[in-house]
Amino acid sequence: MTAQSHGWGAIAPWVARWAHLVPSNGHVLDVASGAGRHSLYFAAQGHPVTAVDRDADALISLQARHAALPQPAGRLQTLCADIENAPWPLSETFDAIVMTNYLWRPLWPALRSALAPGGVLVMETFALGQETIGKPSRPAFLLAPGEALQLAGDLRVVAYEDGFEPPSEANPTGRYVQRLTATSPGTPSSPLGRM
Repeated sequence: MTAQSHGWGAIAPWVARWAHLVPSNGHVLDVASGAGRHSLYFAAQGHPVTAVDRDADALISLQARHAALPQPAGRLQTLCADIENAPWPLSETFDAIVMTNYLWRPLWPALRSALAPGGVLVMETFALGQETIGKPSRPAFLLAPGEALQLAGDLRVVAYEDGFEPPSEANPTGRYVQRLTATSPGTPSSPLGRM
């Protein structure tokens, strides 16, 4: 994918809905960030952000866009890495992990391990049914019914959706998606009562 095709635009509504669960100044990991729409959102809120993607051009674009944010913005670290064909490149844990429009099932144990106690995972990606209306269409890139819940393992599910999203300006054909927000065991990073 190029910087022009992935990671541009507004924050995903699902991510915006659950962003309040990220603690103040909590370190955010943006997985398969592309040009970094979510990285920029959280940095603008003052969060330190680590953005990981294999597209070096997208990360260069993200760094330039981050430099243009009003100050004070959270610091941004970018990491160009192929997280599908190499070992997990990060050793630290994160208060929040955001992942949208991306699916690599073998990565999920590393994601769960990278989530700090009480940390929040917010994800959204395509589901089976999408192949009937457009791309992605390969089963490797589509979650089966309920699969996000299985991949979450022992995380505490805060919210989950699975189904067809009607056509919109952003997605003229609509799309089949699964969305999951879950927290890791441990001391909560922020109160769920703020939902």
